[in-house]
Amino acid sequence: MEKPVIIFGTTGLAKAALEIFNSNNIVVYGFLDDDEKTHDTEINTVSVLGATDDHGFTKLIGQKCEAFVATDDNSLRKKYVEYLIETRKVMPMNAVHQSASISESFGIGHGNFVNAGAVLSNDSKMGNHNVINSKVIIEQEVEIGNFVQIGAGSIINTKVKIEDQVFIGSGVTVVAGVSLSKGARIGAGSVVVSDVKKGQTVFGNPAVEVK
Repeated sequence: MEKPVIIFGTTGLAKAALEIFNSNNIVVYGFLDDDEKTHDTEINTVSVLGATDDHGFTKLIGQKCEAFVATDDNSLRKKYVEYLIETRKVMPMNAVHQSASISESFGIGHGNFVNAGAVLSNDSKMGNHNVINSKVIIEQEVEIGNFVQIGAGSIINTKVKIEDQVFIGSGVTVVAGVSLSKGARIGAGSVVVSDVKKGQTVFGNPAVEVK
């Protein structure tokens, strides 16, 4: 039986993570959040225990509990991940919904969020701390870095390369062989037919740079 998990964060992604762990019969011990207004409240009967640096609870991580970082704010996500690695010597666990379909040859790192209905196909791989929302389709031989976010219903076609910290909105199609460089941002509903440069924002069909 897997250890209970402590979730960092209380926003929408945290609630979705709770549903994911419930779908896999994993007990959520509680939530930690730095917003004092959330303390001593409950999310679906699970308590918000205190702040993210509350040693009374974080000392359980790595011994009696696992941890999951549930925020789509990348800077905050990085902060919590660094805290867990430096103070508890652990990496966050993955939160993968029971209804997601993951090929046996799909390589997956740590701390990833994969929501309901996602399809992760064969011979593809992704690193750590990524957010893959509902019904995302990742086709064959795709490479995804770290701290990437892919919006609901997006389709990532064969041999696409997505570098670290790329943001892809909902309903995006990335055609085969395209590369999205570090920090690129893709607007919702876009069709990406050519490479996107580092830090560039694109939108439309076909997607073009937004100044």
